[in-house]
Order: sequence, then C-alpha cells, then structure tokens
Amino acid sequence: MCKISQQAKVRTWQSPEPLPGVITIYGDPTMDVGSRSGQTPCETPGHGSLASEDLDRKPHTSRAHAEEAFLILSHVTSFLGGQRAAGMEGTLAERVGAEPFHRVTPLLESWALSQVAGMPVFLKYENVQIAGSFKIRGIGHFCQQMAKRGCRHLVCSSGGNAGIAAAYSARKLGIPVTIVLSEGTSVQVVRRLEGEGAEVQLTGKVWDEANVKAQELATRDGWVNVSPFDHPLIWEGHASLVRELKESLGTPPGAVVLAVGGGGLLAGVTAGLLEVGWQHVPIVAMETRGAHSFNSALQAGRPVTLPDITSVAKSLGAKTVAARTLECAKECEVLSEVVEDREAVSAVQRFLDDERMLVEPACGAALAAIYSGILWRLQAEGRLSSALASVVVIVCGGNNISSQQLQELKIQLGCS
Repeated sequence: MCKISQQAKVRTWQSPEPLPGVITIYGDPTMDVGSRSGQTPCETPGHGSLASEDLDRKPHTSRAHAEEAFLILSHVTSFLGGQRAAGMEGTLAERVGAEPFHRVTPLLESWALSQVAGMPVFLKYENVQIAGSFKIRGIGHFCQQMAKRGCRHLVCSSGGNAGIAAAYSARKLGIPVTIVLSEGTSVQVVRRLEGEGAEVQLTGKVWDEANVKAQELATRDGWVNVSPFDHPLIWEGHASLVRELKESLGTPPGAVVLAVGGGGLLAGVTAGLLEVGWQHVPIVAMETRGAHSFNSALQAGRPVTLPDITSVAKSLGAKTVAARTLECAKECEVLSEVVEDREAVSAVQRFLDDERMLVEPACGAALAAIYSGILWRLQAEGRLSSALASVVVIVCGGNNISSQQLQELKIQLGCS
C-alpha cells in the first residue's frame, strides 16, 4: 500500500531570515500565522506583507486556512499580473519583437517541504506560467524566432504541456497551429487546446507516434515543427528560469531538482547554470519508472529507446531522450533518480495538502525527491553534500491533472 500520510522521519529545520526577492509561505496548518520570529507568511519586495493586517493570528481553522490560500493566490496574481495582455494586439512585426511570452514566476520558500527535507526548500512555481508549465519559456522563444523567419503554420506533437504552450504562442503571433496528441490525452487538454484556437489531431498510443505524424505535417510548405524539447532555441528559452533563480537567491543553491521527460528542461537548466557561473550546482534529475529514458541512456552511455511508456506520468513519456541530455551530464553534475508511479502520485497528494496546489504526476516525480527521501539517500551515499545550504525544486506544471484524475490514480496505484 502507498501511504499518503507524513513520513515517520522528519528533520527539524529552523528558517533563516527571508532572502531578497523570495516569497515565503509557511504551510504548517498547526502554526499561528506569522508567529515565527516575527516573519509574515508571504512577503516579497514591493508587495508588502499579507498576514500582518489581513489575517487573524490564530491557529488555522478551515476558514482561516482558506483565507490564507486566497490571499496567497491573490498575491501571486498581483506578482504576475499586468505583464502582458491575453489578446493579440499590434502588427506581426510588433508581436514578434515584443517581450518574451513567459512570466517571471515566483520563488517560494516552503515551510512544509523544508521540514520534511531538513533544509530550506525553495519552490520555483512554473505551474503558474501563462500556459500552465515551464514549456512556454522555450517554446514561446522558439515560436517567436520562427515567426521572424516567415513561418506560416506551426505544428507540435505533445503530451499536453508543450502543445498548450505552442497553441498559446501561435495565438499571440496570429499564426495557425496544429497540435498532434496521442489518443490517451485527457479531454481537458484537448478542450484547452481548442480554446486556444488550435487544430487538434489524435494519433498513436504514445507521444513518439504522435511525433511521427507532426514531422510528416511539417514537410508542408511554410509549416514548422515545434519540438517539445529537442532544439537549441528551446533550451535557450528555458535557461531564463536559472537567470531568475540567480536574481532571487543571489547565491547558488545546494542543488536543483527537476523532472525529466524528453530532456528540454534539463538542457535549459544546464545552459542557465553555465551562463550564470553555477555549473558546480548539482542537478537531481527525477523520472518515473516506465518513462525513464534518461536514466537508461546514462547507464548505456548513449540514447536508448524504451519499448513502451508504462508510467502514469504521461507528460514524461518520451521513449527516447534528447541526445543533448548526455552532454549535459558531462558539463554539470547530474544525478539521475527513478521513482515509482505511486511515489509520484503520493507526492502530488502531499503537495496538494501542504501547499494547496494541484500538479500533475510528472511534477510529482520531482517533488518525490523530497517526500520519498531521495535527497537524504543521496547525502548518505556521499553523492550530495551533507550540509546543503538550500534546494530548489522546479514545480514544472499542472495541465495534465484534475481532482477526479488524482483520485482515480490513487485507486489504480493502491494509494491511501
């Protein structure tokens, strides 16, 4: 049985003063709001304190908990708001030359996850991106560059997140887009894509089969294939995430934890670490068993094609990882770890309880590095420092999940 309840072993960690540019959220429901060393539950420069005037300093009741969640989300909305309109304005040249499509996302210090890990854990909330995941960073950048080169139609194969990013970018640019999905893609993702104005085609059982169709369509005159993860422009766009980390943290973290599907995020984070001089920061690359193409490639020393994708984390479902990821493992210290589906889904549930945000199992793979004690084991094995100053976990996205899907996955995997 898979236990959703708290781990028996929890390390104690006392928070230092908040770092500049970092939003801090204390998610322990038994604490008095804002009671820790006079700190407020959520603060960031230019936006002030949420708790000192707006929240009663009493232990969380269900109502107080809900009020805190509402205020936190309001604060995040304020933090993100006003950066760009949702509509499409101006000429094509103006739209192509405009600022990037992605948002600067908040970096949150999580009290709950820090208590589990026994060290400061900062969460980079890419699930609050405009298109619901980090994918908009690289894909938005790629699409803008292709528009400059005269692209007349975009086509993208996707497990969901990349397609939504491509559809959003195409709408902003005023370019038609076709998204090719595998047949098992959720209805909610299809509807989201259609809402962005995309033509949706369903083909094949896994992403790799959908990708063959997308590449076929891209041979048409004026059409450009948008790879979900395997292009230098994609990696260049994703590198912006690390620049934001440096601006917020100032000093390098002890490690960066991320999920690996096709390897685009890993390649982008590697590029970013090299760019800002943080190449010594270890990357903990998390996958689920049944979608572990990167781990298999590392062991073989070359790209390996999995026979099938059997993991429930479908947005990690590339049977062959990008060859660039093997180069990343030589340029930075990359620690590859594989967790079971039930660990990823358990992490999704615990994260929902701790931070009141629902993310998908692919993201749960990264969170499992904390909840399943992967970091502890790596420290015990001497592969990570035993005195990490902090850890950053990239909360990569949440398009491919709903409350109903989460309950179904818990039943399917025997989680309680």
